[in-house]
Amino acid sequence: MTAIHVHERRLDSVRLICHNAHKKLQGCFQGQLGTETEKRHKKLPLMFMSQSMQEGSSVLGDDSLLAKTLYSCADAEQRLAVELSAHEIQIERDVLEPLNQLSEVEIPNIMKQRKQLAKLVLDWDSARARFNQAQKSGTNFQMQPGKLDSLKEEMDEAANKVEQCKDQLAADMYNFVSKEGDYGQYFVMLLEAQADYHRRALAVLEKALPEIQAQQDKWTEKPAFGTALEEHLKRSGREIALPIEACVMMLLETGMKEEGLFRIAAGASKLKKLKAALDCSTSQLEEFYSDPHAVAGALKSYLRELPEPLMTFNLYEDWIQAGNIPDQNTKLQALWVVCQKLPKPNLENFR
Repeated sequence: MTAIHVHERRLDSVRLICHNAHKKLQGCFQGQLGTETEKRHKKLPLMFMSQSMQEGSSVLGDDSLLAKTLYSCADAEQRLAVELSAHEIQIERDVLEPLNQLSEVEIPNIMKQRKQLAKLVLDWDSARARFNQAQKSGTNFQMQPGKLDSLKEEMDEAANKVEQCKDQLAADMYNFVSKEGDYGQYFVMLLEAQADYHRRALAVLEKALPEIQAQQDKWTEKPAFGTALEEHLKRSGREIALPIEACVMMLLETGMKEEGLFRIAAGASKLKKLKAALDCSTSQLEEFYSDPHAVAGALKSYLRELPEPLMTFNLYEDWIQAGNIPDQNTKLQALWVVCQKLPKPNLENFR
């Protein structure tokens, strides 16, 4: 197999590879190919998501944390859409169009020359056959002395065309092979563009996330259950945790004579409702005054769900040692000493 034939086979393979890469890469695009930047990014799914978030934010109003979060997220999604649109336009210009030019124009043009060469070879073979036939039947051309010369000229001209086409095809083939590095650069440019896009998208997110987190941190209406005591106190500006204060006040008012307080379980639905009411810092707790078991259950649940116990992990051994003292007066004194070791917020809420 000659070098030309090897290059021809490679030509077919490269064309198929570039065609498939172009097709698959097109399938990765979220925007509409060939459209202007402004029109393209408005049609991106990210923009539709951004618009939906903005609409949701408007419905909820400015006094809602979710509304503020949605608004900030919508802005981030819009910026991401702009970056994605610019990225896709760059890929279309620097990668898709060259791949399409290579697979649908440049390589097919070389293939056309190959077909043209095959046709010229047939013409040459035909001219040569006519000339050879005329030579064998020379007696038939004695009456036409210029005919044989004409056939020879026709054969020579056909041979020249074949050689010229061969040379041109070989030059195009070698030129194609010499540029394979340039063609490979299209795929390198794809990765570089993707890396640049992801860096810019990451920059958008890194700017948006701290702002959104700051909104979350500033918002005081956060669940008290399951939140560290110090964090809850700092966020709410209180000295006594809301669940402790509210539950103790209700129990002092209506539950001190209740039998089995802290022992008899409350109704699950009522307890869940009270915990939710305390989590959202509502002051409308009148309906729970009539169910001290639910109030006691909520207080137990709050203390149980603290990430660190009210009496702290660090003082665990101290509490155990003080509790094991046989003499009652000595035990009380030891427990009082351990109490004084508690962090101030814990001590205030423990008392």
